[in-house]
Amino acid sequence: MTKQIETDSKTFVKFWMVPLFILLIIFFIINALTGLVIIGISIFMALALRPLVNKVNGLFTKCFGKDKKHQTVSAVFAYLIVMLVIIAIVAIVGPVVVNETSRFIQNFPETFESAFGGWDGINKLGQNFGVQDLHSEIDHALMDLSNNLMGVFGNNLMSSVSGIADVVMKAALVLVLTLLFLLEGPGLIDMFWNSLGAKEDRKGVKEYRRLFSRMADVVSTYVSRQLFVAILDGCATMIIVFLLSLFMGFSPNLAIPMGMITMLFYMIPMFGQFIGGSIVTLILLASNWAAAVIFIVVYVVYSQIENNIIAPKIQGDALKLQPVIILCAVIIGMYMFGLLGAIISIPIAGCIRVLLEELPNLRAIKE
Repeated sequence: MTKQIETDSKTFVKFWMVPLFILLIIFFIINALTGLVIIGISIFMALALRPLVNKVNGLFTKCFGKDKKHQTVSAVFAYLIVMLVIIAIVAIVGPVVVNETSRFIQNFPETFESAFGGWDGINKLGQNFGVQDLHSEIDHALMDLSNNLMGVFGNNLMSSVSGIADVVMKAALVLVLTLLFLLEGPGLIDMFWNSLGAKEDRKGVKEYRRLFSRMADVVSTYVSRQLFVAILDGCATMIIVFLLSLFMGFSPNLAIPMGMITMLFYMIPMFGQFIGGSIVTLILLASNWAAAVIFIVVYVVYSQIENNIIAPKIQGDALKLQPVIILCAVIIGMYMFGLLGAIISIPIAGCIRVLLEELPNLRAIKE
């Protein structure tokens, strides 16, 4: 026995409009994903700079009195401070890495001779494992690798140039949008919340505004405290490298660039400290292998103290996330958006925690 269900045309249209609207949203997100990511990065950076803007604005208020124009000047001033710091890091670290790499290449024959006894020592080592002429085997392997690399380089030269240009353009867009969000973001937020709801719905709007304000606080607090711990990590690296230079005979000028490297990579959650320490170790290895070994041992000991005592005290209960949740968030973010996803995954997880905490209040408002 069959039943016939009759519906009017209005209900039929509504039924099909919902999935069509969802498909259109998915289509828009897929096609505009790059632009949305750029906007999201800019908003994230603007939120991260908010504590610095507030501090600069407080200084202006103390010195010149309260004025609405100070907020704009503070935003521009804070933005310029960050840009100058980034330029300084690149200007100091870049030449040092290039010079140390060049020096390592120049000193490689002497290092190779002293460490392995030249090619005769390499051939004797190979004979112990049943390879009669290890020198020739290495030559053939290096020749094949060189040919493959040249082929890949030739095939991908144009795409690499266009890829670099694309990255530069996206970075420029992020920098411009970040400044605009710093300048116009507060006004846009006020205009958005004031446009929502009638007078009788003001309580609901206020609760939603408080929710998003808490989320913004999570992002800005996490980034500012993470930056403070990163500065401590960089200072520790500078002190270790400087003290080693006094006893190991290499240039103490490496101390500041090495500290900047570990400070920069510390901003990457979970794995950044390991990456930064490894890079510094490799650079020191080009100057003095004993200094590299001592550095990695001391740095690992300091890392344990920092991760278990210093960082928890500074970060406090800003995020209130268990380590397993942080690790899962970093892994998901890294596999979804690469390095960028790893950086923003923890504050996003903190925002989700805030949302879950506020859900009962939001449901009560609806009821």
